[in-house]
Amino acid sequence: MKSILYKSDTIGKANHGWLQTHHYFSFADYYNAERIHFGMLRVLNDDIIAPNNGFGMHPHDNMEIITIPLLGTLWHSDSMGNEGAINHGEIQVMSAGSGVYHSEWNKDIQKPVHLFQIWIYPRSKNITPRYQQINISSVFEQNKLYQIVSPNQHEKGAWIHQNAWIYLGDFNTQSTQTYTLHSHKNGIFVLVIDGKAHIDTFFLYKRDALGIWDTKQIEIHIEAHTQLLLIEVPMN
Repeated sequence: MKSILYKSDTIGKANHGWLQTHHYFSFADYYNAERIHFGMLRVLNDDIIAPNNGFGMHPHDNMEIITIPLLGTLWHSDSMGNEGAINHGEIQVMSAGSGVYHSEWNKDIQKPVHLFQIWIYPRSKNITPRYQQINISSVFEQNKLYQIVSPNQHEKGAWIHQNAWIYLGDFNTQSTQTYTLHSHKNGIFVLVIDGKAHIDTFFLYKRDALGIWDTKQIEIHIEAHTQLLLIEVPMN
């Protein structure tokens, strides 16, 4: 098993006034030669958007973009004609493909929006752009890892154009979860959203993460009152 540790106090961070952000991988003004990406996982940003602010209309292409609101309501609009609110308890998937413009905005004049944004390289370039938004209550399972994204249209959760899977976990009791990777060519990125967990000899606290590859499965020991995010991606 190979691994790379991302302690919360070592990741990139910036305060732009309207946006407070943390970068697990090199992004914008943050550059770390050892943290460009984790396999096909290119971006994982932990963003807080101030009231009545956001990302104006801007372009993307050839990227699978997943947005997970943690607090508040985000307003989305794009060049495909999609427009509407994304709330905590929902996720958004946008396949930028051959090219799309979009905006993500906090319309609330008092409360911030807190979200994760994830970018994953697609397995094919210049596909037709698409948009999907789902409520994850239908797949939620307490004290278990539950799937919110996969490469398969007919599985639970949303789907993307890559052999990648994303899981969340919300644990109110101690638990040990064994996760078996879908392919020996994949790796898994484990992020503690809140709480405490350990994998092998690595103890992870709030916003710590661990990237693991060259293994068939991992065992995660989870403390009570812990939330996890797991992302399995091809490593090349």
